[in-house]
Amino acid sequence: MANLTTKELSALEDQLGFEKMLCCKYQNAAGCTTDPDLKSSYTRYASQHQQNYQKLLGFLQ
Repeated sequence: MANLTTKELSALEDQLGFEKMLCCKYQNAAGCTTDPDLKSSYTRYASQHQQNYQKLLGFLQ
């Protein structure tokens, strides 16, 4: 792992929280809609935020 400053770690922690929240919100929205196009879009957005979360998490490993 690269040596990260306290400020960088804090920003990374904040961004991880945002990505997790957005993933959950889009998963919830996909589960609540009956419109197939919206469901597909929400699912795709949730997947992208999950990927973002995993990439950011990689910086901590």
